Parts: sequence; C-alpha cells; structure tokens
Amino acid sequence: MTDVQDKVVTTDKMSVAATLFRFQSVFGLIAVFVAAITFSPRKNGEILFISADNLANVVRAVSEIGIIAVGMTFVILIGGIDLSVGAVLGLAAVGSAVLMVENDWGFLPSVVLVLAIGLVFGALQGVATAMIGIQSFIVTLAGLQIARGLARIWSGGQGVAIAYGDGPKEAPTSFALLGERTFGGLVPIPVIIFAVVAIAAVVYLRVSAFSRHLYAVGGNEKAARLSGVPVVRVKIAVFAICGLLASLAGIVHAVQLNQGSPNDGIGYELDAIAAVVIGGTSLAGGRGSVAGTVAGALLLGVLNNILALNNIDSNIQLLIKGLVIVAAAALQRLRPTS
Repeated sequence: MTDVQDKVVTTDKMSVAATLFRFQSVFGLIAVFVAAITFSPRKNGEILFISADNLANVVRAVSEIGIIAVGMTFVILIGGIDLSVGAVLGLAAVGSAVLMVENDWGFLPSVVLVLAIGLVFGALQGVATAMIGIQSFIVTLAGLQIARGLARIWSGGQGVAIAYGDGPKEAPTSFALLGERTFGGLVPIPVIIFAVVAIAAVVYLRVSAFSRHLYAVGGNEKAARLSGVPVVRVKIAVFAICGLLASLAGIVHAVQLNQGSPNDGIGYELDAIAAVVIGGTSLAGGRGSVAGTVAGALLLGVLNNILALNNIDSNIQLLIKGLVIVAAAALQRLRPTS
C-alpha cells in the first residue's frame, strides 16, 4: 500500500472516530435508555420506565438542570466555569416568592425583575473575570456565597411558601400555570421552557457571529484578541447569559415546588457541569455544543430515574453517577484533535 493510500485510510479512521466522539452523549443516552427499559420494574406486565407519566416526570425533572446547563455550556466553551448558578437559582426562587407573596407584586414585573437580577449578577461576574482578570473559578465561588447570602437576607433565612389566589399574601394564579401540564396533560410547561431555551441556543450558536467569537475565545484567547475579537465583551455577555438562565431556572423551580427557599439549588452547579461534560464539551474550552449538553442532561435524568425506580441506595446512586462523569471525561481525553 502506498503512502497516499495509508494516509487516506488513516484520515478515514480519524473521521469515523471523530464522528463517534462528537455524538458520544447521544450514543450514551441511547445506551442508558435501552438499559433503563431492560432493568425497569414491571407492574401488571407494564414496563414502568416507559409509561407516559414516568417519561414526563423524567423530562420535567431534567428541565431545571437543563436550562442551567445550557448557560453553563456557553461559559465552558470560552474556557471558564460558573459555580454560582445553583445559588443564583435559589436567589431567583426566593425573589419570585417574596415579590409575589409578601410584596404583592404582579406576575410580569416579578419575573422581569428576577430575570434582570440574574442577568446583572452574571454580567458583574463577567466584568470581574474579563476586566479585572480574576479566574472565573474564584469569581463564581465568591458569587455563590454572595448569591446565597442575598437569598437568606431577602427571605429572612426562611423558606417562603407560595399560595395562589387574588387575596393578600397570595401569588397570581397566572404564575401557577408555569407548573401545569399541556398537550393532553402529558407535557409539563417547564419542559417546553427548557426546549425553547435549548433550541434558541442551538440556532443562535449556529447562525450568529457571536458564536464564532465564543469558540475563538475558548480555542485561543490570545489569538482571538489579536484577530480583533472583542474578548471582554464576549466574556461579559457569556456570564450574563448564564446568570439569566440560572434565574429562569429559579423561577421554574419556585413554581414547581410552590416555594422559594434560600437553600434551593445546592449542588445544582455540579449537575449542570456534569451534563455539559457528558455532552462532550471540552472543559478546556473551544469545543462542544448545546445539543450535546441536552443529551447529557437527559442521560443524567434517565439514569436518576431508573436508579430510583429500582430503589437503589442513594449513596450507590452517587457512586454510579460519579463513574459516568469520569467515563465521559476520559472519553474527552481520547477524542481525536483533528
């Protein structure tokens, strides 16, 4: 075989391998889904896992983490990290409850203010990272503490229960609609919100100039700056988007639990990062996709559900999920670079 033929075969093998790694989260999701059907408990011959109600619960449970993970994907694509998203979710949940229940604010102004708080909070973290030069890990670790402290001050350190109605100390009934189901009672509204966010992010990353800037910053920040990419603006925008989506997830969280607690969202940042990593996005930045993150979030949701259906001990559940994350990270190390 000639050198040219050897080169063609090698290139073809790399192309196949690159394709397999590119869709690793999808293949992983399919494998976990098949395993869930195989090991699902049965009742009167029915496979519980694939019942309509159970599948609706799976995607409903994934919606909050999924929304956060979409924002986290943007941050990780530029080579950063955001550890504050869980606390921002808690702050948004508290804000939604306090504004509507204790301050008698309407649905729309409450939601707009809560989203604005998340947007500004994220943007300030972006400023600290991009303009002051503090590592995003440190900035957002401090942001986690600040957001949690603000949530406790705002709520008086207590959870705020949400009741619905037109009277005082009651949230508008329009807010409760966000927690309902539609399309025959099968599809939870939070799932639709998650789907809209994910689709918008996928389309935006495919058609916008911002997408090219984002991948350029994550791939090589110095080269991107020399090429005229507005690195500072890109970083601030990315953290602002992440904060905005964490706030949106907080609103969804509040309506699903009918309360806002300053302790809401603890550990959510780790689940969001896990979904991004399982989805194939490189923690070094510059490579990855929102579609992969969605598949990663669904994979975690299916895994959580089937373990719960089989009454697996919660400690064992943590162990299994940890191994899945390690396996995903290991696959990234094996991924072809060209």
